[in-house]
Amino acid sequence: MIKINDLSALTQTQKEGVKNAVARVVDSGWVVLGPEVRHFESAFADYLGARHCAGVANGTDAIELALKALGVAVGDRVATVANAGMYTSAAVLAIGAEPVFMDVDLDSRNVALPEVRRVIALGVKAVVATHLYGLAVAEIEAIAQLCAQHGVALLEDCAQAHGAIVSGRRVGTFGDAASFSFYPTKNLGALGDGGAVVTQRADVAERVGHLRQYGWTAKYQVSLPGGRNSRLDEMQAAILMVFLPHLDAANARRRQIAARYGASIHHPDVQLPMDAGESSVAHLYVLRSARREALRAHLQAQGISSDVHYPIPDHRQPVFGDRYAGLRLENTERLAAEILTLPCYAEMRDEDVARVVAAVNGWRA
Repeated sequence: MIKINDLSALTQTQKEGVKNAVARVVDSGWVVLGPEVRHFESAFADYLGARHCAGVANGTDAIELALKALGVAVGDRVATVANAGMYTSAAVLAIGAEPVFMDVDLDSRNVALPEVRRVIALGVKAVVATHLYGLAVAEIEAIAQLCAQHGVALLEDCAQAHGAIVSGRRVGTFGDAASFSFYPTKNLGALGDGGAVVTQRADVAERVGHLRQYGWTAKYQVSLPGGRNSRLDEMQAAILMVFLPHLDAANARRRQIAARYGASIHHPDVQLPMDAGESSVAHLYVLRSARREALRAHLQAQGISSDVHYPIPDHRQPVFGDRYAGLRLENTERLAAEILTLPCYAEMRDEDVARVVAAVNGWRA
């Protein structure tokens, strides 16, 4: 079976480095918010071209704490896309704020400038721009300028786009802040959970640093409301430092696989994702078919795993009941019915890529 991702193959590539990192942390006796975390925060900020990075427990916490640090509070309205797995919406709800959903472009699957302009006119406090599937939001620079002109905070959700470049800059450096996930399947993943808030603003970095540890401004002194326990541990930071130097090469391999799919898959009932060069780090290779379930069953029979990222748009999630019953997001809803993710990860073998191509092309729809 060709897996949708193979973490064992990833860990084997850096097995000795991971062992040494773990041993170093064990020997140090320091396991939370110590030198390994500080080292990784500095290195990751440098890699992105950002001034500050604060490690947190996971990517969803990164969204929540970043929004809080940007001033989002109970009752505020936060704009987000509805095709990204409910993660941002869950963070918004945890604050007590209200999600305002934006539709996405049918080809890029990302938000475009007109939708951001629409929600700003509705009076949102913040906009979350998600770089989905590893593809940078093409208009992120213009979106950042628009938000700044209207005094609206901009958070980039970079959970799937570590290292993607647009307008000569890495994503995560355009908005007021950016959230990253280091879940093991991400382009830069730990061997457990982890996340980070990245920002150019010293005030935002300082607030996140307090909020990730109860709102402390001194030990046992809680000065900021909304604090919680959300800390990146030393072990995961040390492991991330093993993988970080190899991120660009891994991203290049993902792009190579995606390019091979794009050049080799030819089927009248399959629509392939756009080729975006360095603007994409090919976190997921997501095609479209009006007969998705038939294609998925065919791939399964051929020994090839697939997945749907994501089957239920946020505004149709049961948690909302009929709250958004009258809302139509045409492109988002169409994509949810048609998208299918093929295996695409840096350790994938050429022969497995060829098997996937042959299987898709051999499908009798």
